[in-house]
Amino acid sequence: MLSLVTFLPLAGVLAIIIAARNNANTARYIALIVSLATFVLSLRLLLDFDTSTAAFQFMEESAWLPAFGITYRMGVDGISLPFVLLTAFLTPLCILASWESVQKMVKEYMIAFLALESFVIGVFCALDFILFYILWEAMLIPMFLLIGVWGGPNRVYAALKFFLYTLAGSVLMLIAIIVMKNTAGTFSIPDLMNVPLDFNLQIWLFLGFFVSFAVKVPMWPFHTWLPDAHVEAPTGGSVILAGVLLKMGAYGFLRFSIPMLPDASRYFVPMVFGLSLVAIVYTALVALMQKDLKKLIAYSSVSHMGFVTIGIFSFNQQGLEGGILQMVNHGIVAGGLFLLVGVIYDRMHTREIAKFGGLANVMPVYAVIFMLFTMSAVGLPGTNGFIGEFLILLGAFLANKGVAVVATTGLVLGAAYMLWLYKKVFFGVIHSEEVQALKDMNKRELAIFAPLIVLIFWIGFYPGPFLEIMHASVEQLLVQSHTIKAGATAVAMY
Repeated sequence: MLSLVTFLPLAGVLAIIIAARNNANTARYIALIVSLATFVLSLRLLLDFDTSTAAFQFMEESAWLPAFGITYRMGVDGISLPFVLLTAFLTPLCILASWESVQKMVKEYMIAFLALESFVIGVFCALDFILFYILWEAMLIPMFLLIGVWGGPNRVYAALKFFLYTLAGSVLMLIAIIVMKNTAGTFSIPDLMNVPLDFNLQIWLFLGFFVSFAVKVPMWPFHTWLPDAHVEAPTGGSVILAGVLLKMGAYGFLRFSIPMLPDASRYFVPMVFGLSLVAIVYTALVALMQKDLKKLIAYSSVSHMGFVTIGIFSFNQQGLEGGILQMVNHGIVAGGLFLLVGVIYDRMHTREIAKFGGLANVMPVYAVIFMLFTMSAVGLPGTNGFIGEFLILLGAFLANKGVAVVATTGLVLGAAYMLWLYKKVFFGVIHSEEVQALKDMNKRELAIFAPLIVLIFWIGFYPGPFLEIMHASVEQLLVQSHTIKAGATAVAMY
C-alpha cells in the first residue's frame, strides 16, 4: 500500500509522457486525477492505521542491494503518517492553483510536480537510510526545475541558491549515515534506533545531521535561501515548499536525531533553543519591513518554524505533539497564504504591498478568506494555529520558562506584521484603476480554499483525532530520548 501511494504519481508522469504529448489540458487533467487518487489512497492508510501502537505499520521489505546491506524498506508511524497525508492533500490543490497561471511547458510542469510528490512521500515512508537519502536528494531536482524554469525574473539565482544550500547540508548527512553504518553494521532505521553509540561519536553525528536538517527547516542562520526561493517560485512551488519541504528538516530531528542520538540531542538543547528564539524574534522583525507579499510570508515561515524546533527539543509530550501538529498547521496556513497571494498575482502581476489598498471593496469574498488565514497565522483561539502554538508554549514552559517567555514575543510580532499586511492590502481608499477593475474569486479558486478552511476550524475546535494519531509514537519517542545510549548498553534514565 505504501509503495502504491508513493509511486502512483510516477505512474502519472508516465501517463502524461505517453498520452499528453503536446496537449496541455490533457496533462493538467492527468496530473489532477492522479494526485486526487493518491490522496484517496493515503486516506485508506489513515482508516487502517492503528493509533494504539507506536510500531511502524504497513511495513514492506525486500532485498535491493544485499551485497551492500541496502534494503527496500518502507513503513509509517504516528509521526510520519501526518506528513504523507499533508503532501497528498496539498498536491492536487497546487495543481488546481496552477491551472491557468502556468501556460508555458505545461506538460513538463505537471511531470515535475508529480515527481516531486512521489519523492517527498517516499522520504516520509523510507525506513532504510540509503533509500531515504536517495529520495531526499531526488526531491531537489523537480523543485530546482519548478523554481528555475517556471519562476520569476531572478529564478535561476534562487534555484541555484536553493540547490547549493540543501546539497551542502546533505553531504554532511551522507557522511554521518556512512559512519553509522560502519559502527552499527546496518542501514535499517528502526534497528539504528536501538544501537548504543559513544557520546563523543553522537556529538559529531548530531552535528552532521543538524546542518542538513537546519538548512531544510530552515533555522537561523541557514534560512537565507528561503525568501529568494519563495519569491521566485511559481505559486504551486511556493505552496509545496512551505507546506511540505520545510517539514522534512524538522521530521529529520524527530526520526533520527532524537531517537538515535538522544544524549547529543539533549546536550545541544541550549543551542537549538537559542537559534530558534533568534529565528522567532529576528525574522518576525524582518517580516515587518518587507514590501513584497511573498517575502513577508516567507520570513513568517522561518519565524513559525522556530516554534516547531522549540517544541521538538522541549522533550515532553506537550511540546513534541504541539511541534508535530504545528508542522501540519503551518503547511495548511502558509500554503493557503501563498495560494492567496497567487490569486491576486494572477490578476495584477505584482506582489508589491504598496500597489494594493482597499481590496476589500472590490473582492469581499477574497478579503474574508484572507482574514481567516490571517487569524490562523496569528494563533486566534478557534483556529488550528492556536492549538499548535499553545501546546508548544506549554511544553516550552515546562522545559525552560525563560524560553517560553521570549518565544511568546514572537506571537505579538506575528500579529503585528500580519495585521499590518491586512490593513495595507484590504482597507483604505482605492487609489489604483487596476484594483478597481479586479473581479472576486471564481469557483475554481473557492474550491481550492474550501478544504483548507474546513481544516483550520476542525483542528481549531476538535484537535483530538489529529493528536491521537501521533500520541503512541510520541510516547515511544520520549522513552527513546530518555535513554542513555552512550556506552556498551542502553540504560534507562528513570
